[in-house]
Amino acid sequence: MKNLDAIADTLKGAMGLDMATVGSSLIERVVRERMAALQIDDDQLYLAELLNSGAELQRLIELAVVPETWFFRDREAMLAVARLAREKLASMPAGQIRILSLPCSTGEEPYSVAMALFDAGVPASMFRIDAVDIRTRSLEIAAEGVYGRNSFRGRELAFRDAYFTRHEGDWRIDERVKAQVRFSPGNILTPDFMRNSEPYDFILCRNVLIYFEREVQLQVVALLERLMKDDAYIFVGPAEGGIMLSPRLASAGIALAFGFRKRLPEERPAVAPPPRPVAPLAAPALPVARRAASAAVAVATQRMPPEAHVPQRLLDRARQLANQGDFARAGELCEQALREEGASADAFYLMGLIEDAGGDAAAAQRCYRKAIYLQPAHHEALLHLAALLQAQGDATGARSMRQRAERAEKSSRPQESAHG
Repeated sequence: MKNLDAIADTLKGAMGLDMATVGSSLIERVVRERMAALQIDDDQLYLAELLNSGAELQRLIELAVVPETWFFRDREAMLAVARLAREKLASMPAGQIRILSLPCSTGEEPYSVAMALFDAGVPASMFRIDAVDIRTRSLEIAAEGVYGRNSFRGRELAFRDAYFTRHEGDWRIDERVKAQVRFSPGNILTPDFMRNSEPYDFILCRNVLIYFEREVQLQVVALLERLMKDDAYIFVGPAEGGIMLSPRLASAGIALAFGFRKRLPEERPAVAPPPRPVAPLAAPALPVARRAASAAVAVATQRMPPEAHVPQRLLDRARQLANQGDFARAGELCEQALREEGASADAFYLMGLIEDAGGDAAAAQRCYRKAIYLQPAHHEALLHLAALLQAQGDATGARSMRQRAERAEKSSRPQESAHG
């Protein structure tokens, strides 16, 4: 397909999706699907149609965006929103909490936040959730509020019994939850996106920044900062922590939530340090500065799963020290764990994070590769290694690692398809 690059550039300009990140095969597949629907055989003619038709561009976007979400995905962020909202409302009993879910996909995230707030005892009158997505089909599914088994993952499903009813083999969410969420279409890259919006107390913008190039990431982060109140919190995906760290934003220090807050005036450096390049898929591996690197390790290490045959006490202590910036001692404890119990994927992964934060990309890469050798489907190690390879200019190697990470994640999912 000789015009695939030009078509991909058009798509990227409209929604920020980088073909180098998702792979050319995905873009080519959705383009061919649209060409078949329009009965167009020449991709040059399709490119002309794409450039002249906003409706066709939206149809291509609808196919290119593949919704992948479920209720209470990374639930710590939802629970943190509920806890912090309750604390904030205690000092403003007549107020109302404003929450933004962006992108909201098929609605599982904003509905999860609403359920968490109800469980925390927050009355319906005291919070409102705005949910925005570029994909209109996702918004239709969200507004319908009916979900299949793939939207319910893990073992903690008490919320389903409390807030859903059976509906023709699927599950329909209660109207009291639906009433708290206001869905609307929107493209975060348009110049007037939410230009006149009031700022929010909480923003969830998770697992979307990783698909953008660095320049677009900075543009989106600046927009998100504008949408935050001075005491607001923003929550991002596990691989996006380093993208957020800046002279203006700091880690909120909430375990496993990947949350950030605006820095207080006294916390801001007098002169912002020059940022180091950050690869799209795992910015914690490329810190902005050493202080930011410590916070990036704090964010990234929080997601590491325990491994039974590793002396967990040593690794837990190593993570704590890494969070505090004591990389040398943290590394020593990792090495001690390896000596006492032998090779461990999680120990090598943590050592990779520590080397990343310390600025030794070569040592970090060696550690990530050891982790992957021991555990080929180690999702986080694959993503961080992809980021290092991308930063070194090895786009092919980075793409291979991302594809492996995607396969590893898919292999751990339930086989049922989500509703819609």
